[in-house]
Order: sequence, then C-alpha cells, then structure tokens
Amino acid sequence: MASAAPQRHSCDSASETLEWMNAITSFLLPSKPLIDSHVVNFFKDNLWEIVDKEWMDCLCKEPVQNLLQLPSGIVQDYWPSSLKEFVTDLKALSIFREQNLTHPILQSIDVVPLCTVLSQGMIAKKKHEVEILAGVISKIAEACGAEAVVDVGSGQGYLAQVLSFEYRLSVIALDASVHHATVTKARSDRIAKHYKNKCATEQQLKVPQTVTCRVLSSDTLANLTNAVDLQKHVTGIKQQSNKEDILNEHFEKHPLVLAGLHACGDLSVNMLRAFVGCGRAKALVSLGCCYNLLSEEEVDPSSCSEFQEACSISAGFPMSKGAKLFPLSLGKNARDLACQSAERWRSLTTEIALQNFDVHAYRAAFQLVLEKHFPEVVKSSPSIGRQGKALRRRRLGKLLESQIEEKHSQAMEYNEIGAEVTSHDYSDPTEPVWKEKYGHFKEFCESGLLRLGCGSQLQESDLIEVWGEVQPFTEMIGPFWSLRVALGQVIETYILLDRVLYLQEQGDSINAFLLPLFDPAVSPRNMAVVAMKVGSDLPKS
Repeated sequence: MASAAPQRHSCDSASETLEWMNAITSFLLPSKPLIDSHVVNFFKDNLWEIVDKEWMDCLCKEPVQNLLQLPSGIVQDYWPSSLKEFVTDLKALSIFREQNLTHPILQSIDVVPLCTVLSQGMIAKKKHEVEILAGVISKIAEACGAEAVVDVGSGQGYLAQVLSFEYRLSVIALDASVHHATVTKARSDRIAKHYKNKCATEQQLKVPQTVTCRVLSSDTLANLTNAVDLQKHVTGIKQQSNKEDILNEHFEKHPLVLAGLHACGDLSVNMLRAFVGCGRAKALVSLGCCYNLLSEEEVDPSSCSEFQEACSISAGFPMSKGAKLFPLSLGKNARDLACQSAERWRSLTTEIALQNFDVHAYRAAFQLVLEKHFPEVVKSSPSIGRQGKALRRRRLGKLLESQIEEKHSQAMEYNEIGAEVTSHDYSDPTEPVWKEKYGHFKEFCESGLLRLGCGSQLQESDLIEVWGEVQPFTEMIGPFWSLRVALGQVIETYILLDRVLYLQEQGDSINAFLLPLFDPAVSPRNMAVVAMKVGSDLPKS
C-alpha cells in the first residue's frame, strides 16, 4: 500500500493558479465520460465499459476498505501501473485539505471556545465550524480595521451571534428566510440576557441585526452592504429583492468584512463579486457549498469577448476570465461529484459502504424498470425522492439488530476442521443472498413506483427478470463509484481555483488565498476563500 504524491501546485499568484488549472484541465478531459455519467444509468448504458477493463477487473477483486481509501489517494502496490498513476496524479492535483491555521494572515489567532450559552442547539460539526470561523473573522477584521461584519446566508444566526456577543463586532445577519430571521432574533434575545451581566453598560452589548433579502445578484448584495447602518443594533426585516428598494437611507460608511459559512450555490459567488464592487468591504472570508446548485454557462474560448464578459457577470461558474480560456465545462454531474468527501468516504464501515453500493444498484436497476415498462414516465425526468436514504436507514436498523445472529451464522459456515463451506453463487435465484438482494430491490421499486403514481402495475416476474439481468454486473458498482468520487476532489479544486483566480485578476489591489480552516473529517467543505484589499497590515503570503 502506498499514499499518492503530495500537492504539486500553488495558487500564490495568478500565473501559478492558471498553471494549476491548466494541469487539471489536461487531466480531467480524458475522464469526461466517467465524470459526466450518472450511476442511475449504470445498467442501462453499460457504464462499466467506460472504465479501463484492467482497472475494473482489478478493483472488483479488492476488499471494500481498499475501495474506500482510493479517493484519498491510497493505492496498492499490485494494482496496474496505469491505475496507480491515475490515482497518484489526481491526488497531486487536488488541493491539500488538512486543517491548517498557521498561515501568516492568521498569525496569533485567538480561537475562543464557545460557552454553553452560545453553543446551545449546535451539533458538533456546527460548533467546530463556528468556533474556528469566528476567530478567523475576528483576526482578519482586526487586521483591516473593520468593526463590522455582514454574515451572508446566516441561517439561524449562530456565527453572527458569536461574532457579536463574544468578539464585540457589529453584525448584519443576512438570510433569505423570514423564519431564520425570527429564530435569530429570539435566540439573540436569550443570549443577550446572559451577556448583559458581562458588560459594564448596556450600550456595550452588541446584538446582530437581521435582514431578510433574497440575494439574486452581486449588485443586490453590494448595494445592501453600502447602505446598511451597521451601528444601529436593531432588527430590521426587509423582503424586497430589488436592490433599489432594499434600503433607501444612506448612513455613515464603515469598513466591513463580508463573511459566509457555507453560503449555498451562487450565493458564495455573489459574495466574491460584491466584495470586488463594494468599497466598504475590506476583507472576505467565504466557504462555499452545494456546487451542484451553481449556475454554469458553457463558454467557447473562440467566442467574442463581449459574450465572455456577459457570462462572467451572470454565471456562478466559471467566474474568472482565465477559466474561459480552457476547453473544460463541468455540468451538473461533475458539480455533484465536487460535493463528495474523500475523508467521509474512507471513514465508512464495510457494512455501510456495501449498503451504499447496493442502493446505487437498486436505483440503477429501477431505471431499467422504468425504461422497459414506463417509458412515458422516464421522458418526464421523474424524481423518486430519498428512497435510497430511507432504505439505508431501515437496513441499518436491521443490521444492528442482527449482528449477533450474523456472527453465529457465519461460524456455522465452517465445517469441523475449519474449512469454509462452498461459497455462495450470487447469480443463483435459489441462493439466500440472491433472495435477500432481490427483496430489497423489490421494496425499492414498490416505493418508487408508488411515489411516481404508477401503483402496482407490474407483475413480480417483471422485477425478477430485471434483477436477473443486472445482478451479474452489480459487483462493478463499487469500483465505478469509487473512481468517480476520487475525481470529485479535483473538480472541487478547479472550482475553488476559479474563484481565487477571479480575485487575482483584479490586479495587485487584492490579495487572495485558499485556507483549510476546518478538520475535513468533521466539515468536508473546509476550504475558505480569504481575500484582503491592499492597504491593511495583512501579509501577502
């Protein structure tokens, strides 16, 4: 077993970022069929044929744990040399994700542990994120002379409240949900009662403002940021999406930090554009998520500059002019992969991983059922909801209940001298394992057909026929999905580099970095785009 080579590239300058993106483009283009495929069509389109046959033959024989380690860049010495080279290269092209708070811009950072009053209601993941990010934002605000923060996509206000009550910053909690604003206000009032005892006077207590606004463009965010009064500690709920109507008053201008903890889809992109266009915004700390929800426009590098500029303004991806020079478009399936986590993948148990592989097989086989018997439904691009997750939960419960029984039955499969009984034939419908898998597939289909309004229009023989057709190929689902997940980290790296390059293209007026703020095993989307407008004391590197 061997680990893949370390990261080979840097994004310290625009030229280095472009070089890295060019290398990723060259690597991903030959793998586009694998990237663009969807496991739903695995059996319908014979997707295992996309993968090199020598690779597939090798990976089908691998223990599940070896498949789970593949996205982390861990290869086996006996693997085909081309497969080892592929995994090594993709790991080397992926950004280093291990938590690191030693960057010069975070020098002497003070991360204050959250008290129970502030952390109430937070799950462990959220507490980890808020605790660290609040310290990072406070440090950067201090460096650029800002006493105010706009928390974009604030949710229930966890980050905003820590910044206000613990770090004494003026905060606007900006979210599209009126419900979130109401929850934030109520929670802030409860916390304020605790913190009033810690302040010398009531005037020193800072409570987050809440503003409800659907940010449809970077102009909306920039105009709101320029207009809002960050010194008034009141709750103002605005629901207009038109930038001219958000706030009509003009207040004294104060430097501020734009921050976002997992601002979804295009919201993170709008943050970056608003940061560039807003004079008051001196620093940016943005962690994105939900790349699958990004808007994307394919750009022909030979197209006119006016068209490219229009795409730069409207699309969530690509942002940078440099990215438009490369013949690489992503698409939704690729952006879905960018949401995967190698750290979470390798932490799965064998049992849970096998359940996941099985559910993918059931969903892909169900697609064949629809193609054969309900072609009119397929044309409507149906959604069957979270049938796979529901099935996994039920199976997990049964798994936990039957662990002792399974261990006993496994022991019984050995004869008196310790030799293993004849192995199962998984293609034999009379075998217990075949019956068990088919039973889960049948349950999946019945639930899916019911949700699609197709009821019980199928005979069981139809389902048995489909499962019989696909069952010999189900063992390839795990290797196929593992290879696709491995590509996800390279795609996410490309998306993040596009954002950094967009900031670097603004010239020497902005310093931009990519920093891994969180433990990726706890919070997979741990890479922050941190930027600072020149003029502060922040070091360049």
